[in-house]
Amino acid sequence: MALELLTPPRPLALELRVHGVHGAPPDELLGDPRTVRITGDSTAAVFRRAADADAEAHPEWYAGRPVVEAYCWSRLTSGNGSRALWLLLLPFMVVNLAHWARPAEPATGPAPRAVRTYGVLVRVLALSLTLLLIAAACEVALDLLAWQCAGDRACTGSRSWLGFLEPGGWWGQPGRRLVLGALVPAALTGLLWFLSNRTWSAYESQPPPAGAAVPAPAGEGAPALGRPGFWYGRRIVARLRAAHTAAGLLTVAAAVAAPTARYDRSAAAPVLDLLGWVLEVLLAAGGVAVAWVVCRRGRTEARPDHALDRAAVTLLPGAALALLAAVLLYAGWSRPGWTSAGRLPGDFVFGVLMLGQGCCVLLLGVVAARLYRLAPDPASALHGLGGPAIAMLGCALGGVMSGGVAQRVADWLDGGGTPSAARVPVPAPPVLLSWQAAVLPPLLLVLALLAAWFAVRGVRARRRIAATVAAEYPGEPPDEDRSRRIAGARAAAALTDSAPWFVAAVSGITLLLGAGALAGAWLSGRVPGEAARGAHPLLADAARAAQDTGSWLIGLGIAAFVTWGRRAYRDPAARRTIGVLWDVGTFWPRAAHPFAPPCYAERAVPDLTWRMTGWTGRTGGRLVISGHSQGSVLAAAAVWQLPPQVRRRVALLTYGSPLRRLYGRWFPAYFGPGPLGALHGDVDCWRNLWRATDPIGGPVLHDAGDPAAPAGPAASAAVPGAPIDPGAPAPPDLADPAGPPVPPAPHAPAGSVDRGPLADPLAYGRSARHPLPAPILGHFDYQADPAFAAERDALLARLAGPARRGRSGPRAVPAPRVSKEPAAPEGPEDPPGTAG
Repeated sequence: MALELLTPPRPLALELRVHGVHGAPPDELLGDPRTVRITGDSTAAVFRRAADADAEAHPEWYAGRPVVEAYCWSRLTSGNGSRALWLLLLPFMVVNLAHWARPAEPATGPAPRAVRTYGVLVRVLALSLTLLLIAAACEVALDLLAWQCAGDRACTGSRSWLGFLEPGGWWGQPGRRLVLGALVPAALTGLLWFLSNRTWSAYESQPPPAGAAVPAPAGEGAPALGRPGFWYGRRIVARLRAAHTAAGLLTVAAAVAAPTARYDRSAAAPVLDLLGWVLEVLLAAGGVAVAWVVCRRGRTEARPDHALDRAAVTLLPGAALALLAAVLLYAGWSRPGWTSAGRLPGDFVFGVLMLGQGCCVLLLGVVAARLYRLAPDPASALHGLGGPAIAMLGCALGGVMSGGVAQRVADWLDGGGTPSAARVPVPAPPVLLSWQAAVLPPLLLVLALLAAWFAVRGVRARRRIAATVAAEYPGEPPDEDRSRRIAGARAAAALTDSAPWFVAAVSGITLLLGAGALAGAWLSGRVPGEAARGAHPLLADAARAAQDTGSWLIGLGIAAFVTWGRRAYRDPAARRTIGVLWDVGTFWPRAAHPFAPPCYAERAVPDLTWRMTGWTGRTGGRLVISGHSQGSVLAAAAVWQLPPQVRRRVALLTYGSPLRRLYGRWFPAYFGPGPLGALHGDVDCWRNLWRATDPIGGPVLHDAGDPAAPAGPAASAAVPGAPIDPGAPAPPDLADPAGPPVPPAPHAPAGSVDRGPLADPLAYGRSARHPLPAPILGHFDYQADPAFAAERDALLARLAGPARRGRSGPRAVPAPRVSKEPAAPEGPEDPPGTAG
């Protein structure tokens, strides 16, 4: 007894749980309705059971089990109702993903130049989407309302709120009407700037602990997510925000100045004509300055980017705003003889934007193919062309959304008129938008055929798998219906692996149909129904049907979009559903588009890094960070950021993890075999659990292979290998004395990370141990599997091994410090570690 009193208690063991998509309240994560917040705020925080709040003061109470904490971050993506407005920023988010979906760069060779070229092209595409959005707002406010409708008494007669814009009044002159209309897109640009600046302060302005990550020298394959500045890109976001804001204001100014200067040249007004030329030259110079700022510099990840480019951040949007004010004064000058007729040159503007986006996507594909040839990875999506495919989807989504709004407003203004009827003076959008709508029906038809093909493949796979399911559960009587259910879950989960080719088909068809729409609009100058008039009756009817059906589809899409947004604004449950989209899409920093929804990982990863570094340094204890689904991605990113001395006291447990299956395929430069292999080398205490019925999770260091592979108890038990620490199984003090006896779960092979496929369901039929049917868990409830507790306890046991205690004793880790403004010079413009 005296010896026991003199023996110091073993340091605490801590399990830090990180939930995945859809989120989970702390009481559900911890299995106790009484929870307390240990650290954090109302947006993201760490919780414990109320009984464990002061566990550090009584480590002797936890000799046989770890203390469990839960990091809850779901409010970062589905907090208040304003998150519903992020739906308007969906195209910006998609094109920002394209920046991160580039192929991995080789260790040697001319890849840095190709990487920078890739980054420049994506940033140019992102800028074109901002121009597209502001141009669509100009189309609605300036062309349809201020120019066409306000200039026609028949249009304003039924709308009393537009009566003051009728010709003859002070505001009736076209230039003054354009001035009023310009306030709408200018206000939209200001709103985007405000949201970007506000969300940066609320989400991404979290400085990492000083010395949190020690990057390896360039050229040695150092994982990018381990660089100190990866999760703090203040400089690039500020630069891009200034450039995109200036681009939006200059677009509005150009939309007002172009028709005004054109009239002055035709009216022979020398002074006003000269002033128009001067303003147009200044607008062109502003466009060149914006392009230079966007193309000149990408992200610098070798260090936290605390510094700002004051000239670009302050002068560029300020000069653009001053130039817009000058243009509005110029357009508002009295011109009594000026009348508005026809349409503003929207066809040319939208056509140039569409053509430029198509060319950029093709160039992006060329650069991506070159990068892939230098460092081929057969597991990457579309052989390195995943980034261009995503960029094409972002451009298509932006075109449909902007064109759809313009068409809906035109339909609302023209009443019973139609733009296809010649000589009917009704407000009409640019012809190109009608061609874009007309290509939607054939696109949806192709998508339906692809979906049917994948469904047939799934049915065939289910039949093939069902024939072998019963054999995986020896001693159980075969049940055909039960086998079909299990096989159906596995076949449906395997469809995830076909997603890259589905995206490739959609992107390729969209590119071809978009090129056809652009050619048809420019060559004919008329909407599809009018352009096909006089052709074969079948072709004419098809063109007319495609045009009308596309218009209705856009209308239904816009209505559904608005309804979904309103519901998400009011209903937290619907907002959490939409939050799943942000959980996946806003993991990455805003490297290409500053108006994309904010990156929650720039808050979550520093939170986890601070917690692990501070807790291990203060207590000298062992810590296993366990992440489910998207939480496993956050956990891996946080472990990459840990100092080496902290990393030796931390183990990683992932389950239902998309690290390899989704992130490794779509983002090979950051989660490919090289980075994940390096993470395994840095954190050898890592286990990953996966199921064949999981559509998201999978192995992290090898592919899952055939979905028909055995996944039952018999197959799992046949996996050879020893426990995680050969010769040193989990000690008895880590077993759960209160739990029922369970069969020993097989461990992964020695030196391996992946353990699976786990049995799902745990039981095939009814038995004395499982009197009720066991559910097919798929992506959820990994903690209910006996393998979870076994692997967690084995990881903690390995951390407590003699070798590790010798390398890293208690309290050997310094407390983290807040990184401050760098005192050293900034260094070269594009140092190693610059991601495009």
